[in-house]
Amino acid sequence: MLLHSPLVLLLSIALPATALAAPASISASHDSLEQRIKACTACHAQKERHDAFFPRIAGKPAGYLYNQLLNFREGRRQYPMMNYMVEHLPDDYLREIADFFAAQHPAPPPAQPSSAGTTALARGKQLVLHGDAGKKIPACIACHGQQLAGVAPAIPGLLGLPRDYINAQLGAWKNGIRRAHAPDCMAQVAQRLSDADVGAVSAWLGTQVASADARPAENIALPLPLHCGGVPGSGAQVAP
Repeated sequence: MLLHSPLVLLLSIALPATALAAPASISASHDSLEQRIKACTACHAQKERHDAFFPRIAGKPAGYLYNQLLNFREGRRQYPMMNYMVEHLPDDYLREIADFFAAQHPAPPPAQPSSAGTTALARGKQLVLHGDAGKKIPACIACHGQQLAGVAPAIPGLLGLPRDYINAQLGAWKNGIRRAHAPDCMAQVAQRLSDADVGAVSAWLGTQVASADARPAENIALPLPLHCGGVPGSGAQVAP
């Protein structure tokens, strides 16, 4: 198979045309999916850098990754490089990318050092594991799974992400910069978190290390605490 698959479109954005030119005799083994998504792995590398801009996407549920690619393509998420790279890519192509990364399970990254005090870390742990009923904030594990490894098909894991990335994304939801399919449950949760809560949650999550064999759960108790537009059948228990 020559470079005729729609997957080559991504590399055509990231690489000069000369880099994509291939001799007519190229072997099919030289046109693997992994080779053609190097525009993705250039930033979302398996080697951890704890980079606030480039989170780990390997091992995330395919439905979640697909939804995020759609969100970038359709403008619900704003990051110029991502918006540009996917703006003309068809749904089938985005699904193929999502399926590829969902099947990757590199070793979990180490814990990130934190300068947060014990009070902040305790608050973060409370919010992640138990929530805050007084503020109508559900526990993170109520949706993201007991191991915080996510739930198939569409809920992401929270461990192994850069602390600053988590902080930035919660802030983006609070400020309406990041959006998801309506009803946007994460926007509702983020708006109930104080700035100190956001820092506490991201700090505590950054100190945790996922189990090497952690995988997204196959199911979770429904309905979820909040109705999430990106999670089919999620229902609702807590009023917005």
